Amino acid sequence: MGGRAGEVASQWLRRGGGAVPWDRPGGSRAGSFSPQPSRRCGRRSCGDAMGASDSFLSSYAGLFYWVGVSSVAYFVWLQLLRVVYAVRLWVLGNPAAVGPHLGAWAVITGATDGIGKAYAEELARRGMKVVLISRSQEKLDQVAKEIRERFKVETKTIPADFEDRESIYRNIKAGLEGLEIGVLVNNVGMSYTYPEFFLDIPDLDKTIDKLVNINIISVCKMTRLVLPSMLERSKGVILNISSFTAINPTPLLTVYSATKAFVDYFSEGLSAEYKNKGVILQSVRPYFVATKMTKIRKPSAFKPTPEAYVKNALNTVGLETQTSGCATHSLVAWFSRSEKRNLSDTENHKIFWGLYIGKTQSGQKGAGALVSVRAQAGAGLPLLPQVSGRGGGSRCVLCRRKES
Repeated sequence: MGGRAGEVASQWLRRGGGAVPWDRPGGSRAGSFSPQPSRRCGRRSCGDAMGASDSFLSSYAGLFYWVGVSSVAYFVWLQLLRVVYAVRLWVLGNPAAVGPHLGAWAVITGATDGIGKAYAEELARRGMKVVLISRSQEKLDQVAKEIRERFKVETKTIPADFEDRESIYRNIKAGLEGLEIGVLVNNVGMSYTYPEFFLDIPDLDKTIDKLVNINIISVCKMTRLVLPSMLERSKGVILNISSFTAINPTPLLTVYSATKAFVDYFSEGLSAEYKNKGVILQSVRPYFVATKMTKIRKPSAFKPTPEAYVKNALNTVGLETQTSGCATHSLVAWFSRSEKRNLSDTENHKIFWGLYIGKTQSGQKGAGALVSVRAQAGAGLPLLPQVSGRGGGSRCVLCRRKES
């Protein structure tokens, strides 16, 4: 096929260019463009140029054809590899990676609710004893009792308020003394009550300290306590719970998303340092999960229950350094990474603008506000609306100034 294309092109050039062979004067369709063949001048340079063109097309037409075929084949091969990888990751998984063979005990921070509690239950179901660390001793006792009764494993509780930067880690170290720890789940975390402009965050200085202490310091300090014994045994898993807001900067959750980006970088760096020493570190970046923190009551494919999410996420250990935890969240992450870095156009921005606008306008929370802002975006309306102000007029949500 490539040779035939070169032959046709060469014949056309020998006739002097102009109309293509299938659209010559006298044989053309009505209304078709059929210019008269151009004449060659008698100069030797023109003849040489036309000869060179003939030679080039004849020599490389086949090459161009096979380059095109190879490019298409390569693209199809890449897509097939991605499908195979997705099946390996989300259908088959790696369920044997996490279990008592790593060590008898699993340590979970923020273990009394949501994703943390689900990790504690799933690890207990896999036969591991669990150390539960959280702020409320009452909740710790309740969860520990449930796990003992359901899974028949030993439990241990350590009360700790991670807002405290120093003293709690001495108590935690004493509580973990002598335990063979195979898994650490750094789950404890906090965010804002609502999305908010940085300077408008209530108790800003105190909130900054809390976010840093709970979301960053706790990950570093707990890793510092547990990692040495894992290295001695050349095995162990550390799971650091990050967030999908770490993928792109997230306006209105700026400090929170920045702390979670730290968790991502910290996990990725330590993974590179210790992957050849038997210790696996993984950053887990969930999208929305139906927990008390997110106030999502009805689970769905994109908002799974904590139990379903954690079961899928644990099956990715050893396969991914950073995981979205489940197939649907991985799809959301793919779209987030492919978005333009114009932050006003990202999905994160639209989501949290929706929550912010809902709070500002009518105390609306969660999904209702999100639907509202997506409807505005779909209708081509601005994502920075004005809201009603007292005494008539309107108030800009950016500068809060009243306009008549």
